[in-house]
Amino acid sequence: MDRVALTAAGLYAIVLLRAGGTFAVGRLAGAGARRGRLAERISTARFRRAERAIQRWGAPVVAVSFLTVGFQTAANFLAGSMRMPLSRYLPALFVGGAGWALVYATAGVGALELLARLSAGQTAIGVAAVAAFLLGVCGVMVYRRRKAAAAPRDAASDES
Repeated sequence: MDRVALTAAGLYAIVLLRAGGTFAVGRLAGAGARRGRLAERISTARFRRAERAIQRWGAPVVAVSFLTVGFQTAANFLAGSMRMPLSRYLPALFVGGAGWALVYATAGVGALELLARLSAGQTAIGVAAVAAFLLGVCGVMVYRRRKAAAAPRDAASDES
């Protein structure tokens, strides 16, 4: 159990730094946009209403975003750029980050222990599991690259 706790603590530190850094970058980007060419566009009443809604109700979204894949960076950046107060953001970061760290620590340590048991008992099964995993990752990467390469061609043919 101590490995899970140690892993969770390490992941928690990482997620606090990463998500907090994303929030800070969003905060800086929002401040720059308010002083730059976008100042007119983001000073509308509609934008201010959206900003107030995010400032008030965005904390639960930030906390839950840690249980998703791919949305958490956007949620943290948006919270920063929309000037969510730290008094609302930090509790959401601490709760959501803790949930993320626990999920990944338990699942990660569990997967590694399972792999170690498979490898210790029967090396061939362990090697086959690692090979299958690596082939799966490579397959996903190839699929995504082909899909991304085909998307611009599809868009160009739609415009014709």
